[in-house]
Formats: sequence, structure tokens, C-alpha cells
Amino acid sequence: MVIYVMTQAEGELADIIWEAEPVPSGSLVKLAAERLGWKKSTTYTVLRKICENGIFQNEGSIVTSRMSKEEYARKKGENYLEENYNGSLPGFVAAFLKHRKLSRQEIEELERMIEDYKEEQ
Repeated sequence: MVIYVMTQAEGELADIIWEAEPVPSGSLVKLAAERLGWKKSTTYTVLRKICENGIFQNEGSIVTSRMSKEEYARKKGENYLEENYNGSLPGFVAAFLKHRKLSRQEIEELERMIEDYKEEQ
């Protein structure tokens, strides 16, 4: 499943929704005005866009998420791997390590993650 990648503005509104949900759309307008300095029309325009892309829903003037923030981030990461590394996590790691050294702590943490994963299999 290809996930819609939100713009910065959409992501800012999404963060407010994830924090406050379920949130009446009128309350969301107030929150966006307070936190982002947005007008009512801006909030509703951005909300419509993120609802059209299946991340949120606005039913009965109550805004809720259709996926958690964590699920959205995971799907976005999976899309990135698929689009840029043919879905290969080792390919991504190899490309990443060409330009960055890992600390001993990072290496140990990755080793623990791999061992935990092996135990689950």
C-alpha cells in the first residue's frame, strides 16, 4: 500500500489531531489558530486534504485518525525503502553506512534488535 506523504503543514495539523483525538472540528479550528496561527478556512482546507488521503476522517464533525502516528511513520518508511532500495533493508543500511560511522552503542543496539528478532522467529 502506497501511503500519502503529508506536507509540513499537513503534518503539523496531523500532530494536533493525534494529540487531541477524538476532537470536534470546531475545537480543532481553535487549536490550529492557537498553535499554528491558522484561520478557520486554512484548517478546513488542510483537514479535507488529509482526510481525502485516508489518514484521518471527519464524521459528524468529529475528527479521528484512521491510523496511528506510529503506523503512519512505519508505512512511510516502508514506502521509502520500496521506492529507493527495492524494499531491501540491507541495501538501505549499506547505503547509509557509506556516509556515517556507527558508535559502539549503536552497533550493540542493532545487534540486540537483530537477536530479539531472531528469537521471535
